[in-house]
Amino acid sequence: MQRVLNLVTAALVTVSAHGAAQVRRDQPAAAATKPRTGYVLANRINYYYEIHGQGAPLLLLHGGLGNIQMFIPNLPALAKTRQVIAVDLHGHGRTAIGDRPISLIDQGDDMAIILKQLGYASVDVMGYSLGGGVALFIAIRHPDLVGRLVVVSTPFRRNAFYPDILSQQGQVGAEAAEAMKQTPMYQLYASLAPRPEDWPRLLQKIGDSMAEDFDLSNEIRGIKATVLVVAGDADIFPPAHAVELFGLLGGGKRDGGWDGSGRPKSRLAILPGVTHYAMGSDPALAATVIPFLDEETETDRESRAATAQPVGATR
Repeated sequence: MQRVLNLVTAALVTVSAHGAAQVRRDQPAAAATKPRTGYVLANRINYYYEIHGQGAPLLLLHGGLGNIQMFIPNLPALAKTRQVIAVDLHGHGRTAIGDRPISLIDQGDDMAIILKQLGYASVDVMGYSLGGGVALFIAIRHPDLVGRLVVVSTPFRRNAFYPDILSQQGQVGAEAAEAMKQTPMYQLYASLAPRPEDWPRLLQKIGDSMAEDFDLSNEIRGIKATVLVVAGDADIFPPAHAVELFGLLGGGKRDGGWDGSGRPKSRLAILPGVTHYAMGSDPALAATVIPFLDEETETDRESRAATAQPVGATR
């Protein structure tokens, strides 16, 4: 029994050591109105997407072993004033697993293709855990596409994880597939995946990716976007790691001053009492992110007006 529990915990930690959220299936629909949905083919992966709401565009990327529903109830809050483009990542939700490895770099490039195919020249990007890693690579490799960037519960070095998390990650693979069928993650996967029988392949690809070392310190220093770093004080890495990420983005170097003129461009938020697994559905997330996104200038908003309505968004 303990091994099964360990495997469940390990499966909540995603590709390249990016954790997943706990998915609640009894929550209400993500929005009051039916979203526009469709598929976009990018580098041999047929990605499923949904578009909620109207306003400035925001690309929303979920955590590992989950899908778009991870952000309920935060998605409706975000969509009240924004056009949210939510994507099921490679092998997750309604996006079938392909013959490629599950790679953050590749998926970052894929998101750039998706945005261009849908008619967006620039968007804000918000990624949680696995999605946060993908979001970082969009900002690193496609800086012209990204306005503001929100990175949620996302480590930038593999050795930032607590040791027990790294140990649990090592148990994720195809051999865990049968035990994992007893979990809500599998039940949700099986209800949405084009090929539920690909569950062992997904776990193996995730396990292979998590075994790879990574350190994005140098790449992060070059990010041009204005960034909000969000983590929980009970996350799968210590709060100090989020502070370090903030520092790489220019934060925490000086006093902000009486008039605020010394404030860094980027922001840092440590949410009290929030675990990694509850982050995607915790209302504190939207309450923290929305004011940051609202800081956009009027010039920023006007420059996006022409791309706020996508093309080709069909069921």
